[in-house]
Amino acid sequence: MFYKHNIFKYTICNGHFLSNIRRWSSSEVPIRHSKRIKTKQERREHFKEHCRKVEGETVISTTTTTTTSNITQEPRLPKKKVALYLGFNGAGYQGMQWNPTVNSIEQTLFEALCKAGAISNLNSSDPKKVQLNRAARTDKGVHAVGNIVSLKMIVQDPNIVEKINSYLPEQIRVWGYSHVMGSFHAKNSCNAREYEYWLPTYALMPPSSPKPMKSRREFPSDIRIAPPDNDRNAVAGYIEPRPYDEFTLKNNNYRIDSKRYEKFKEAMEMFKGTHNFHNYTIARAYKDPSANRHMMNIQINEPSLSQGIEWISVKLRGQSFMLHQIRKMISMAMLVARSDSPLSIIDRSFEETKINIPKAPALGLLLDQPLFDHYNQRVENRSDREPIRFDKFKNEMSLFKQQWIYSKIFETDQMDQTFDNFMLMIDSQVGPAFNYINEKGVIPSESVIYLK
Repeated sequence: MFYKHNIFKYTICNGHFLSNIRRWSSSEVPIRHSKRIKTKQERREHFKEHCRKVEGETVISTTTTTTTSNITQEPRLPKKKVALYLGFNGAGYQGMQWNPTVNSIEQTLFEALCKAGAISNLNSSDPKKVQLNRAARTDKGVHAVGNIVSLKMIVQDPNIVEKINSYLPEQIRVWGYSHVMGSFHAKNSCNAREYEYWLPTYALMPPSSPKPMKSRREFPSDIRIAPPDNDRNAVAGYIEPRPYDEFTLKNNNYRIDSKRYEKFKEAMEMFKGTHNFHNYTIARAYKDPSANRHMMNIQINEPSLSQGIEWISVKLRGQSFMLHQIRKMISMAMLVARSDSPLSIIDRSFEETKINIPKAPALGLLLDQPLFDHYNQRVENRSDREPIRFDKFKNEMSLFKQQWIYSKIFETDQMDQTFDNFMLMIDSQVGPAFNYINEKGVIPSESVIYLK
């Protein structure tokens, strides 16, 4: 006597699950004698043949039941692994990295790729489906002249770059793309990153007298003074910004002297090499190996004038950077250069003692480009893959840098007094958080942050 068995056979066709419930006697259970499908081409042909066999059978969906013959689907177009070149002004965005709850550069880019047909509808629900990764993430408000995103993209349309840009705001531009190896990963294949930071020289003026503190915000322009991390009894207060006429008169006429400029330059150069930067980021312990970072080169350019204000450009090249690291490095160099504190305090900041280093404004920071020297060496003799270089887009990138980054940095600082407000916040800070900036170059116990 034979018993009946229910055998559920599930197959996939055109993105849907097919379920056929059939009854077999035990003697009727089919035995598979088909050969193992090994190659990609054989698997593709097997899949197509199977889809033709099940055409017209019932399709079970989570919302409705229909037949495959009634489903209208877009054609399956081939995808290529590419490195996508882009630049952006980060104002109004919460950084580069995708975050479902906020407005990010990646989200805006992904939506434009879908609308332009570079990503199919089937893959439009999740960037992971096309293996989207970025070479460098940026903080809120930080800009990029050049960044790389790797993904699997439909590139049959010769005008795909123009189409993508048509769905992007003007402050985000795609420069082009390069065909890359299947194993290429924008973050992991990147061996170095170059950043630039612009700061006005008036931010290096000696400290000013603290502004009167208010217990509540009376005007939207009032500057919030946060309580220091190591003083729980301090209460956040508010100070008023400098009147605009006073701001322009004081700062537009300031020109840094050679002694102060050289001190700032020496302070920045002390970050070269490998150091423990646990004090220059958040949530990193001194003993965490990832807190050790290597700075390959730091270049401080001569001051230059823009819109009546004197500015300094700092260019930094490192293997990788942690969250807020560059902004805190700039801030520490600023604190030392505008005071009588010795440069040795920077060496102390690499030690185990935890201190509070403020973040310099995001306004002045921009990613210049990620570098892929090691990857480029691997593909230099291959005709089917291209090295990743921004040189071919230098004209468009230079124009974008001037119009959408440099000019916006200078204009925004004049309008919002960004750096002046930052220095007023430092000079009006309550508590001992920044008392490590002193003539002796020692970190007093009251400035130390003790972690639980």
